[in-house]
Amino acid sequence: MQIQVHTDNNITAREDVVNLVQSTVEGAIGRFSDRITRVEAHLSDTNSHKSKGDDKRCLLEARLAGLQPFAVSHEAATIELAVAGATDKLERAIESRTGRLQDR
Repeated sequence: MQIQVHTDNNITAREDVVNLVQSTVEGAIGRFSDRITRVEAHLSDTNSHKSKGDDKRCLLEARLAGLQPFAVSHEAATIELAVAGATDKLERAIESRTGRLQDR
């Protein structure tokens, strides 16, 4: 499973941010790694000139073998919370999609 991290102009892709995303995603969906070809994380600051509210966004796009790619996103006050929220949503979405495949 390959994990790519992309950021907008307002968030720098420091090594600690990349490691945070990779470790969080691998920890949550690592058990599906044989079915997942790639996960792309897009981090952005939707309200860059203000620091109030839930303005950090994490969009995770997953590509499962043999299926169309799909995406989930989460907005929060910090990058860490946004990544955690999006990862939870991604885990549920993958469980749902793989569960449907097994039911067939």
